[in-house]
Amino acid sequence: MSDPLSPIISFAPETIATATLVVETGGKAFTDIRREAMRFIKQTGAKDGALFIFMRHTSASLVIQENADPDVRTDLVSALDRLAPADADWVHDVEGPDDMPAHVKTMLTGVSLYVPVIAGALALGVWQGIYIAEHRARSHRREIVLQFIGSRQ
Repeated sequence: MSDPLSPIISFAPETIATATLVVETGGKAFTDIRREAMRFIKQTGAKDGALFIFMRHTSASLVIQENADPDVRTDLVSALDRLAPADADWVHDVEGPDDMPAHVKTMLTGVSLYVPVIAGALALGVWQGIYIAEHRARSHRREIVLQFIGSRQ
């Protein structure tokens, strides 16, 4: 029987590269940032390591989701709305009825991601995209920190 574990690659990190990505969202939806993440990896001269992605907000989140069928993202917005509806009699409503549900959705989905980088490419699956999940009804300016730690080409 063959070993299901691939050979282990080990190295000391040579670089830490950081940039901030600013994205205007269009309201409650998923915005694909995979291309921007790939461009960042290319510009850093990354070879092997890790891409860390961090959302600097509490009413939007980051997710890795299917990128082939947009109906998946539509259904995910609907599912999150059912989990944290705007009309749930929230105490915190200073910023509008969609703000507290947005905080709950962010708590459920998260504000950070880790993507392995292998041979200068993101190790995403064929049908995976990297998305900002905007949980507010109106558009917002979102800041995402991209950080690569690893070896260089």
